[in-house]
Amino acid sequence: MLGEGSIMSDRDGYRGIRSRSAATFDLDARFPDQVFRESARDSLFCEFDVVLAPEIWPALCTMARWHGDDRIELLVLEPDSDDFYVPEGLGYPAVSLPVEASEDDYWAAIGFEPDGDALGSISISANVVALTGASGKWGCWGEREPEVAVFQGFPDAAARNEWCARFGPFLDVPGALESYLPMAFGGRPVPHAYAAALTANYGPPSGRRS
Repeated sequence: MLGEGSIMSDRDGYRGIRSRSAATFDLDARFPDQVFRESARDSLFCEFDVVLAPEIWPALCTMARWHGDDRIELLVLEPDSDDFYVPEGLGYPAVSLPVEASEDDYWAAIGFEPDGDALGSISISANVVALTGASGKWGCWGEREPEVAVFQGFPDAAARNEWCARFGPFLDVPGALESYLPMAFGGRPVPHAYAAALTANYGPPSGRRS
């Protein structure tokens, strides 16, 4: 089964994906801090659950192909592999799929339920995820607690706008602060310090909507 075979079954494969992800992301960072090592400041946000649904796969493949990547790698950062996945006999929480794979293939990998246990699937258990390719020129980072994910790595504004129109809805940081993030704060306005940090890290250099 593709889903089962796509999840890392050995530590070396997992370490390889983790090492490549670490070249793109600061694996210890969390929102509202900057998670990208080299921010392109072209961020678009979506709800976290969108990243762990099959419909996002074509959008990810488009980003990978822009930069010549033939595979997409997903790494789960929380829960930690040694604290949850390995002790539970679930393997190593990382997936590598070719861009020729289908939406069903992506879902088979992240939605795969070891021994029929839904809590063992990445789609249910993952709280922090990082997706990128070998080029390291694009990425998607998502966190379940604030319920958002951010994308960076668009070749230019035209490509970004076309991608957004084709695969959206996606929002820039002001839109995310207005529409997505209040849910993480009990429906209240996002605290000023959090909003200011997120805007500083993911907004356009001018501070204007892009």
